[in-house]
Amino acid sequence: MPSQDPPVGSHRAASPLRLRPAALALGSALACAALAATAVPPASATARGTGAAAGVAGSPGMAVAPYFYNGWGDPPDPVAVMRATGVRWFSMAFVLDGGGCDPRWDGTRPLTGGADQATVDTVRAAGGDVIASFGGGRGPYLETECPDAAALAAAYRRVIDAYGLRAIDVDIEGAPYADAGVRRKVVEALKSVKAADPGLVEYVTFPSGGDGPDATLVDRAAASGLRPDGWSIMPFDFGGAEHDMGAATVRAAEGLARVLRSAYGYDAADAYHHMGISSENGVTGDGEAITQADFRTVAAYAARHRLARLTFWSVNRDRPCPGAYRTDDTCSGVAQRDWDFTKVLVGSGL
Repeated sequence: MPSQDPPVGSHRAASPLRLRPAALALGSALACAALAATAVPPASATARGTGAAAGVAGSPGMAVAPYFYNGWGDPPDPVAVMRATGVRWFSMAFVLDGGGCDPRWDGTRPLTGGADQATVDTVRAAGGDVIASFGGGRGPYLETECPDAAALAAAYRRVIDAYGLRAIDVDIEGAPYADAGVRRKVVEALKSVKAADPGLVEYVTFPSGGDGPDATLVDRAAASGLRPDGWSIMPFDFGGAEHDMGAATVRAAEGLARVLRSAYGYDAADAYHHMGISSENGVTGDGEAITQADFRTVAAYAARHRLARLTFWSVNRDRPCPGAYRTDDTCSGVAQRDWDFTKVLVGSGL
């Protein structure tokens, strides 16, 4: 089977066909360097819910958690990003199915003991933390392969327990989002996980059109009693016609607010407090150019309404390209300095 390029614009996932050995070794080296440079002890799996990150969606810095990906895209040193920007949280992508409803990073790397655990330990040693993200733009998905909601909930719990997680993100898009059975399974699994652990923050990330998302998944969740801490839309890949992506993102977010108010009966403030934006920095798969100015528009909107989540794909891309733009998730394709997009979102104060 031929090698595949990483997807651009779709949130954004791994192909197990093109994993870089250097990327798999990076986490261990970073962990050693970070632990040598700081006296802050790493968070343990039993430390969940303690310290500065205690609480639910109000944990300091949790709302701003850009995606970090070890599969390809020349993963940066997360500690260097933290020190340069002040970001404290990362959304670690992606937990997929390794066969038989077995959660693994990218469906191939071990859940614990490998590069991804080393990255988590590194971030925690530097005083930060991570949100594990399930799903993304390519499978194989636990949401599809686990036979029922109970099995899917158990797979989620394995990851939560392995890392003592305070938050998870389920990124449902593409074929899983279009499948009514998978949508039901995800809703019921997240209900089960939340019932067993009410303090866990649950984010759901899903696609959006230019005027907001369709209400299918939200309506299903509301009818079944699932209330995620944040519904995050992906407001890009609108067909290439958009030129002001900041304004386009705000328009889509207002559509999400209307969907949440209708489904849950929220007032305007509650709707905003239960929604998020999961953008992309730089050139999208549809050729849109999302700039730092667009991010400033989005960050100001998110701060004004106190959104639950503000993230983007990805930290790996938050760098200038050394030459022509490449679709390998190593750079943004727009004029910038290192970590400019991350700095904008941190500056929102969420």
